Amino acid sequence: MKAFHPVEKDMVLHFEDVSFSYGNLRVLNHTSFHIHQGEFITLAGPNGAGKTTILKLMLGLEVPTGGTVQVLGTSPVNARNRVGYVPQQAGFDETFPITVEEVVGMGALRPLSRRFSRGSREAVKKALDRTSTAGLSGRSYNALSGGQRRRVLVARALASEPELLILDEPTANMDLESEAELSRTLAELKGTTTILVVTHDMEFVSSLTNRVLCLEQGVGERVVQHKITELLGRDRAGVIHGVSIAGDTCFEEEMQ
Repeated sequence: MKAFHPVEKDMVLHFEDVSFSYGNLRVLNHTSFHIHQGEFITLAGPNGAGKTTILKLMLGLEVPTGGTVQVLGTSPVNARNRVGYVPQQAGFDETFPITVEEVVGMGALRPLSRRFSRGSREAVKKALDRTSTAGLSGRSYNALSGGQRRRVLVARALASEPELLILDEPTANMDLESEAELSRTLAELKGTTTILVVTHDMEFVSSLTNRVLCLEQGVGERVVQHKITELLGRDRAGVIHGVSIAGDTCFEEEMQ
């Protein structure tokens, strides 16, 4: 059988038969899928389908009521220092005078440490360079445009030198220049850092995507995989919905 995944590489993320409820509201029901090292994956689904819940489970902010979640071969809580997360928005007090370099530096701090090591400073510089935000390092974070802020948050996540990078709606309200810079950054990371992009757009994804995991509205237990079409311009590709494969299956012959 032809492998649909890089099966020779370790799993970085594995949801196995996961269920989760908020009180009497069931969000996930026996959900299974996984991601291998070095993949670029898009998790797509409409609002209310369970994407936020899946993110919280990945980050160890919630615990499944059934099944198991493993990140980098361990529990999500134990893996936190090896995961970089870029939220849709970061709430900084508009009156707090924090520079771009200081925001990025937060990503390089280790638990129980308040000082930067030489390695931390080098990681911050590398993250600023990779995201083309070095020229903004001395500016106030609150003075930046929405697209610039998003790139700075990506730099903050990269400063931790993560093995898994998770981006929640990374191009929302982003100008074309910032979107192009983000695409360039992710292209450089692809293959060495495992990347997961979460989006509500079920029709178009980044052309860097290896495969798409789709959550269907009200059917959280059904996570299916889709292939993508050829490039559609602006570094985008279309999602092929007519052919799908179960979320936890690695082989193309089982697609239907």
